[in-house]
Amino acid sequence: MAARKPSAKAASLPNVSAEELTTYYRDMLLIRRFEEKAGQLYGMGLIGGFCHLYIGQEAVVVGLEAAASEGDKRITSYRDHGHMLACGMDPNGVMAELTGREGGYSKGKGGSMHMFSKEKHFYGGHGIVGAQVPLGAGLAFADKYKGTDRVTFTYFGDGAANQGQVYETFNMAALWALPVIFVIENNQYAMGTAQKRSTSTPDLHTRGEAFGIPGEAVDGMDVLAVKAAGDKAVKHCRSGKGPYILEIKTYRYRGHSMSDPAKYRTREEVQKMREERDAIEHVREMLLQGGHATEDDLKAIDKEIKAIVNASADFARESPEPSLDELWTDIYAEEAV
Repeated sequence: MAARKPSAKAASLPNVSAEELTTYYRDMLLIRRFEEKAGQLYGMGLIGGFCHLYIGQEAVVVGLEAAASEGDKRITSYRDHGHMLACGMDPNGVMAELTGREGGYSKGKGGSMHMFSKEKHFYGGHGIVGAQVPLGAGLAFADKYKGTDRVTFTYFGDGAANQGQVYETFNMAALWALPVIFVIENNQYAMGTAQKRSTSTPDLHTRGEAFGIPGEAVDGMDVLAVKAAGDKAVKHCRSGKGPYILEIKTYRYRGHSMSDPAKYRTREEVQKMREERDAIEHVREMLLQGGHATEDDLKAIDKEIKAIVNASADFARESPEPSLDELWTDIYAEEAV
């Protein structure tokens, strides 16, 4: 793979320690290898329904989690496996949920698109496009009401950015000065239509201007740029200044879901992004060129990560399917009178 040249913006960022760089590399590689394994299990028929992989977008969530603190919350859409791993959820529980097994985070009943972790303050995985945005504002409202200094990261994509409920939420968040960071993961193609064909403006981070919400565009293929932008947004929210919008421009290498052949773009385009803009390769080159790690060091990390991912797949296979009794648990409904 050709070495990626750091952008001028990246070069101007503060120095980062070897330990931090290694952590970013390890965290992004875990997501990459986990998603590759999930794709394999889907192809084997062990994962049913929909499966939306995060391959290519790893720097977004790893960079923002590096800017988060204990107690901060996160909520996202159905391309959610990377977010779970980045906030510290157990790969075994995530993979078991993908395969619909009892050992999964939602007891095998949520699958790829719906799982939660109260312990890690991860509030889903939501299958309705844009529906998580007002829920994210609600999480931030709870912290505002309680007087904490917590922040909520509310993730959604470029396609969801055109949903009406997003703008209703912007209005409420601005009115109440909620500590919510609206993260637009702009992977350029939404479900399968290029942004320039579906959106009247190329600058999604300006969508909050009518409500007085500041925003900025970020290079989502550079984990250091994402971390720096995340730090700025978090500081803004914690200081009581209200919401902030980050449009993080990223790129997914796979289709919208495993069933998407992605014929709306060329193979050459995808290959060019992999060779010239890959976020993991960027950090790898920084570690090597800075003398922070050797090729053998990085191979050892990759071996360790693969062992973790393989163990998660084994755990999922060995975990039993949920019993039929589970159909009647965790259901909340008002009794008819």
